[in-house]
Amino acid sequence: MKLYEFGPSRAIRVRWTLQELGVDFDAITVNMMAGEHSGPEFLKINPAGKLPALVDGDLVLTESVAIVLYLAEKYSERGLIPEDIGQRAAFFRWLLFTTTELEQPLWRITRHTSIYPADKRLPADIALARGDFAAMGRVLEEHMNGRQFLVGDSATVADFVLAYTLDWAKMLKLLDGLPHLDQYVEQMYARPKAPPRIKHIIAKMRGG
Repeated sequence: MKLYEFGPSRAIRVRWTLQELGVDFDAITVNMMAGEHSGPEFLKINPAGKLPALVDGDLVLTESVAIVLYLAEKYSERGLIPEDIGQRAAFFRWLLFTTTELEQPLWRITRHTSIYPADKRLPADIALARGDFAAMGRVLEEHMNGRQFLVGDSATVADFVLAYTLDWAKMLKLLDGLPHLDQYVEQMYARPKAPPRIKHIIAKMRGG
């Protein structure tokens, strides 16, 4: 397998899954800061110019959640996706909740603070996005009360997706007042095969 990745991007979710599975893979860095994701070589792999991308034989797969689901299904005996239909339904529910209700506000904040050109940034949308995250964060905070994992009694790929997303939120200081979520992030990143935290990756990229 080949994983095309870059620093703090959503590729962390895929790397985490591969490391938990113990699957051998080649990591190929695509330097987004240098524009390599927009070059013809990478666009042959993903015409959208987005990371991550996974190549497994003849299969080329993009979108981090699609990739981790593929890996969980391919190695289903490892237990990273529930077998029980009820638990699987809850698994999909919270996975989709993470990527729609939590990630989207984070992406809006990031765009309007560091990605868009200064003249296109909308401070008002940052405030709205923070409010949107806070409301949905409280929903998840209640769900995680007394739980170690998002669904069931063991980690699934939904946990890797969520932990990365909440680590992103913590960098933006959005987990204040959400102690269950804060504790959950710390426990997930304490796992032996967890990837580095986003802040550590950024610091290393900056030479810190």
